[in-house]
Amino acid sequence: MKINASEIRVGMLLEYKNDLWQVLKTQHVKPGKGGAFAQIEMKSVNKNTKLNERFRSSETVEKASLEETSFNFLYDDESKYFFMNPKSFEQIEIKKEVIGEKGKLLTENLGVIISFYNESPIAVELPNQVTCEIKSTDAALKGQTVSSSYKPAILINGLNILVPPFIESGDNVIIDTRNLEYVKKV
Repeated sequence: MKINASEIRVGMLLEYKNDLWQVLKTQHVKPGKGGAFAQIEMKSVNKNTKLNERFRSSETVEKASLEETSFNFLYDDESKYFFMNPKSFEQIEIKKEVIGEKGKLLTENLGVIISFYNESPIAVELPNQVTCEIKSTDAALKGQTVSSSYKPAILINGLNILVPPFIESGDNVIIDTRNLEYVKKV
């Protein structure tokens, strides 16, 4: 599907130069002289390389058509994650590199959306928020203001995040899966 360069958003997948690219950053610039353009930073899904490209606003690019299907997380091993379609009970496996750090947030039976391009899985979208337990955190220092100070914490799954001073080890917190940041205490 063709879209205007001004419609490109972060997270989109584009077909460009015979490859599939995920948009990492976009900046729309309207200089005082000359036409407006979009400065796009993209990462190749297949080759893991980055590309900075400039598109005039009048140009069109090909948006990749993806098929999205709901799956439930089952388990993982050293190199792969395993998912099951709750309707057809079909199981698929995805390499850990595809999901990256966010794979640590997967818990048994967690519902995810997997995007397929030409029948091969290329992206896994987790729910926007998940509940995790704090494994360990530093003690809060007296005199720090709540609004400006966050302290490091390690989740039970091994991820490092920043939490407010009142969070203690063993607390359950909600984490935003899009940016891996603390949302609230449960």
